Amino acid sequence: MRCAVLDDYQGVALTSADWTGLDATVDVFGDHLADEDALVARLAGYDTVVLMRERTPFPRNVLEKLPDLRLLVTTGMRNASVDMATAAERGVTVCGTGGVATSTPELTWALITGLARHLVAENTGLRGNAPWQQTIGVDLAGATLGVLGLGRIGSRVAKVGLAFGCDVLAWSQNLTADAADAAGVRLAASKAELVSAADFLTIHLVLSDRSRGLVGADEIALMKPTAYLVNTSRAPIVDQDALVAALRDGRIAGAGLDVFDVEPLPADHPYRTLPNVLATPHLGYVTRDGYAIFWREVVEDIAAFAAGTPVRVIT
Repeated sequence: MRCAVLDDYQGVALTSADWTGLDATVDVFGDHLADEDALVARLAGYDTVVLMRERTPFPRNVLEKLPDLRLLVTTGMRNASVDMATAAERGVTVCGTGGVATSTPELTWALITGLARHLVAENTGLRGNAPWQQTIGVDLAGATLGVLGLGRIGSRVAKVGLAFGCDVLAWSQNLTADAADAAGVRLAASKAELVSAADFLTIHLVLSDRSRGLVGADEIALMKPTAYLVNTSRAPIVDQDALVAALRDGRIAGAGLDVFDVEPLPADHPYRTLPNVLATPHLGYVTRDGYAIFWREVVEDIAAFAAGTPVRVIT
């Protein structure tokens, strides 16, 4: 087997698991190729490709140009950037891995607390010998935390909000009063009620046709001027142009973002310079324990496929 590991930004793929038992040539690429022709040229002759989350998309026109490809392994058990129908048509097996359920909720709260207490501005000022205490923070106790999506991640975020003393309000298209009650939170009557009431609006939905653009210009216009939007889910759930405009105009207090339409984020993107944005480079899943699971199970997936008994197959 010839195996290509893509987008190993931190150079940890080979040290996070034991690859020595594989009867395969493994080539690791730490750079990101956005150009599809360059990507296809790089992967010519490989029968196995490993994807780190959704860093490199595999749409139909890429899959159709890789005739030797037999196995795609993605970290996690869902990858919206892979054209699963085309993979099935071409006889390409797609396998996934487990992960850590707590890492993204933890980063979500790092962004929320960082925004609430202006941590970046204060830390930068302290290092630059700026005047002592430049900002006034926002209390989380008593604030309304609006949770858009109360699933595996959203429910964990809500639980921490309750521990902080937040009034936690939740809504999604399928959320029921019983599910909200079970999580100890209030069910918003509508999306409009959720976004207009929230002091911190945090998004935890799977990207789909229903969720794409769910927070658009109309919803952002309903937010309080003192409110913050936090997105550690997927960027297209929020209308990015509308969000940038609101941030530029000061119509909301700020945003905490870990996901973007284009990743890595272009050098000239306004999120890099807007003073009311706290942004991280898609770190929600990037933890030591998470990577240990990812890479160990990547190796297991490859070995099982080579033995003719693939595991964790995604259909």
